[in-house]
Amino acid sequence: MTQAILKLVTFEDFAAWRPEGGRYELHNGVIVEMAQPLGDHEDIVGFIARKLTVEFDRLNLPYIIPKTALIKPTNSESAYSPDVLLLNRSNLVNEPLWKKDSTVSFAASIPLVVEVVSSNWDDDYYTKQGKYESMGIPEYWVVDYLGLGAKKFTGNPKQPTISIYQLIDEEYQVTQFRGDDRIVSPTFPQLNLIAQQIFQAGSPQM
Repeated sequence: MTQAILKLVTFEDFAAWRPEGGRYELHNGVIVEMAQPLGDHEDIVGFIARKLTVEFDRLNLPYIIPKTALIKPTNSESAYSPDVLLLNRSNLVNEPLWKKDSTVSFAASIPLVVEVVSSNWDDDYYTKQGKYESMGIPEYWVVDYLGLGAKKFTGNPKQPTISIYQLIDEEYQVTQFRGDDRIVSPTFPQLNLIAQQIFQAGSPQM
């Protein structure tokens, strides 16, 4: 669950206020405190970050995965803290909020974003998907390891699903992966990973 702090603020106010402890987002001027994630959630986040890091290091790409950076959609009093945020360091020089607030707003800085679904699944499937699409972020993953989302996202009956949104002609086209499906990433076409590996990332055998 998330808890909103119901006072409309600007992004500048939010950036100045944001404490070091805890995790907060700004949703249309409303500060939202993100709940402490479950252990399985953190295992999956760490697993994905490790696999992506190995791949971009292998390809010698100028990417990083920061710990607490924010995405701020332009012309919006919102700021999101993704579970995994892949940044292109080559474009950070063009980001006016990077040095001071570790915040990015340009699609050229953001090759890939990953959200691992928690109880507030509608934020990931609807709100953030719409914002990231309008920003022009080329690739967005929604990792629903518990199958919490609506049936149109997770199947009928519901099951763990990874939805990968690819920007084509300024609109997202989605492909869904389950079970032994091999993940197809436009950013990393040689990524050797199946959906079930991600879902089971927190189990002892992994």
